[in-house]
Amino acid sequence: MENRNRNSRPIKNQDPVNELIRAHQVLVIDEDKQNLGVMSKRQALEIARSKNLDLYQVGVQPDGTVITRIVNFGKLKYEQQKKSKEAKKHQTKIENKEIRITVNIGKHDLETKARKAKEFLEEGSRVKVSLKFRGREVVYLDLGQQTLNNFFELVSDVGKMEKEAKLNGKFLDMYIVPKKN
Repeated sequence: MENRNRNSRPIKNQDPVNELIRAHQVLVIDEDKQNLGVMSKRQALEIARSKNLDLYQVGVQPDGTVITRIVNFGKLKYEQQKKSKEAKKHQTKIENKEIRITVNIGKHDLETKARKAKEFLEEGSRVKVSLKFRGREVVYLDLGQQTLNNFFELVSDVGKMEKEAKLNGKFLDMYIVPKKN
């Protein structure tokens, strides 16, 4: 059973800064990006403290030498968080929408579903068109293929086919993505 002590906090993944750096010898780069060379961790910490800055582990060289940099760690962490928030903000998320039809769908119903699919494509969403076979309708695979082709012709002005129609269980699925203008 887990320890449910109120005072115990989860251990956070801490960045290797100052005393948390495990190496004895480190390659030091100062705040002006000048290489100060390889020295002991103690010497590097003294240099960083004399400048009121932190010693931050940037990486490890293939030969095992730890690369450190003298920086203001609080400022560095803030900048990293700011960049990640900005990157998240500018990320485009494509939504998946699904439209279901059957083999023997009427012409008007197919046009209505196609109109809805056009709306989704104009919003920038990806549309999955699923044609469901009921009972023994699976034998009419060519008829289902023709129905999906008719559907695609109705939306081809705003979308392009991403994946051809493929049988998946009792469904014939086709994916349509918006055209790039």
